Amino acid sequence: MEYLTSEQAAQKWGISVRLVQRHCAEWRVEGARKFGGTWAIPAKASKPEDPRRKGGSAAQACPPPSGRQACGTSALLMPLLNTAFVPGSCLRSIEAMQEGPQRELALAEYHYFRGEAQQAVQMLQPYLTSPDLSARLSACLIYAYANLSVGQIAHARYALAQVRALLEGMGPDTPAPLRAAGAFAASAGAVLLHLPLPKETPDAGEYLPLLPPGLRAFAIYVQAHNAYLQGDYGKSLGMAEATLAMQGGRYPIPAIYLHLAAVMDYMSLRQTEQAKRHLLAAWEIARPDDLIEGFGEHHGLLGGMLEAVIKKDWPQDFKRMIAITYRFSAGWRKIHNPDTGHDVADNLTTTEFAAAMLAARGWTNQEIGAQMNISPNTVKRHISLALQKLGIRRRQELRQFLLR
Repeated sequence: MEYLTSEQAAQKWGISVRLVQRHCAEWRVEGARKFGGTWAIPAKASKPEDPRRKGGSAAQACPPPSGRQACGTSALLMPLLNTAFVPGSCLRSIEAMQEGPQRELALAEYHYFRGEAQQAVQMLQPYLTSPDLSARLSACLIYAYANLSVGQIAHARYALAQVRALLEGMGPDTPAPLRAAGAFAASAGAVLLHLPLPKETPDAGEYLPLLPPGLRAFAIYVQAHNAYLQGDYGKSLGMAEATLAMQGGRYPIPAIYLHLAAVMDYMSLRQTEQAKRHLLAAWEIARPDDLIEGFGEHHGLLGGMLEAVIKKDWPQDFKRMIAITYRFSAGWRKIHNPDTGHDVADNLTTTEFAAAMLAARGWTNQEIGAQMNISPNTVKRHISLALQKLGIRRRQELRQFLLR
């Protein structure tokens, strides 16, 4: 079944978007379903009559649908990612949510994005088999990533397999919002681990419009990350910066990840001042709520920017980010290597990795030293150790290990 957005339905029926949303909220549009903060309206749905013109009232509206796919269940899809809050008020925003699955899933996200993987794992276990597909997708996605950091690789694989199985099980009769949820989770589960997308994943243009704004912003980050992996830094950067320009920091967690994607792109383009600006913007959003997980996850792709910017002024936070890097990277490699067959540097220190990454991009020892606030001789020592650990002799060979 094809669906329309509120804006498309308003244009089709010749009424305002607000009136369309009101009709949907009063269950006057048959088959309409709420997905986060937006409505998905069947393309074949007829324009409802305004009950005020017939002397009716909202009480005479159609009853809401029943069952697990009723309105509101989609609010369980990554509720914290899709929450707009002022930095520093993240926990208060969670506490204001409806008690039950929504709040518990959001709290699990909160622990994960703070680098508290074990707490997230414990909270998510009851939802791995939830009858609500949105809740199950959310739980499986975060559970997979959290288990990488706690070293439970079999659990991470199980959760990723569940996400793919849910997507594979969605047929043409599955409501479009749920298919969008499945595509979102499957894409995030694959791209960010540098794994191939499931063949059932629809084109981003099909599911992005059906995602609520916060999740749409994070989904665009996933697309930008994928463009970065393909070496299309200009495309990746354009996606990240355009989304940030349109939404600003309204949705803090997606904004953090979009800024980090921009850092990756600018460092690849050797535009360090712009990269620094985006890293500081991400840190300004993340610091009040201690949402540091993304910085540790992205360390190797940030080209020494954590060493250049965070280490000097926030040394304790830097140490915690590096601890996250080591924990997450160990799990990441165990997931990544068997599935792709690629060689990945798996025994470098974070400093060696950062220096080697810049060397692989053609930076000189002097440029790397200036970026990382260390001497050229120290850079040379780090790169020599990296070459030795990787079993190669020339800097040019670093690309096969570090730029995938």
